[in-house]
Amino acid sequence: MKRSNFFYLFKPESTALILSLIIFTIIEALIITRVINPYIQTILSLAGIVAISALGLNLIYGYSGQFSLGHAAFYGIGAYTSALVTCLIPKTGLLIFLLGLAAGVITSGIIALLIGLPILRLKSDYLGIATLGFGMIMNVLFKNSHKVIAIMGGASGMRGIAKLTSFPWVFCFLLLAVILLRNLVYSGFGRALLSIREDELASESVGINATKYKTISFVIGCMLAGLAGGLYAHLYSYLNPDNFDFLKSIDVLLIVVIGGMGSISGTVLAAIGWALLLEGLRIILPSGIQEWRMVVYPLLLIIFMLVRPSGAMGGTEFNFLKPEEYRR
Repeated sequence: MKRSNFFYLFKPESTALILSLIIFTIIEALIITRVINPYIQTILSLAGIVAISALGLNLIYGYSGQFSLGHAAFYGIGAYTSALVTCLIPKTGLLIFLLGLAAGVITSGIIALLIGLPILRLKSDYLGIATLGFGMIMNVLFKNSHKVIAIMGGASGMRGIAKLTSFPWVFCFLLLAVILLRNLVYSGFGRALLSIREDELASESVGINATKYKTISFVIGCMLAGLAGGLYAHLYSYLNPDNFDFLKSIDVLLIVVIGGMGSISGTVLAAIGWALLLEGLRIILPSGIQEWRMVVYPLLLIIFMLVRPSGAMGGTEFNFLKPEEYRR
């Protein structure tokens, strides 16, 4: 099998790179001319952060078939770790920001490895319940974190986090996440994951170490969640344990399914659509019936799944994201 060129999407003639630069330039121009106000900038940044987290779960669930319900826990680990680093080091700036993000990513990866080694031998519902249990444990730890580290605030939340996340940073990290995932899934590693997802016994019979591949994909997916968490912490300057509970894991799972399992394009589109839909309903609906948006939102999801049960992209990709040998 011809291996995917890792730097393909960085080539000047790459459609994906050109399209990304055009989109970024247009949005930045609208921000500079104040057509896009700070509130909309925050929503766009949140959409990008959610997309990074969802890409991580897509690698775990969409490509390797591991039913994980604890994704929000790793999102929270990345957020709190990154926030702690930037709060404890009495300096601000680019270096501290990147150091905080790196700490969040590495911590999420280490904990994912420690958790993944014993539980990833479980399958389907059993794995889902195990990851759900881990997510609930982390949520309780976040709520009682002030007893160990006072600055984390416990159930009342962590405040005073430096606001360092901006739209350009989110856009750059989202682009890197897309490139990383695209090159992973079109490599021999990604083909092995797909074979495990389709039939684990058959893949092991041809020499694929399913446990090793599933553990690696789980760790990478959780590291992307940690990166998204770090960006989130420095976008809102406030963290609350309720932002990392079981329901938040369900939100990301919905995005992966709606976008189409095993589709990078679909995951990014669904994540952006999810963020814009929730905030759009907040703007459109009258103030007296704001709570109804949590009824309208799931109702739209039900209708969407009835119309398109395989998701928006149905497991396919835009052609410009595929290596040349996979294009039609």
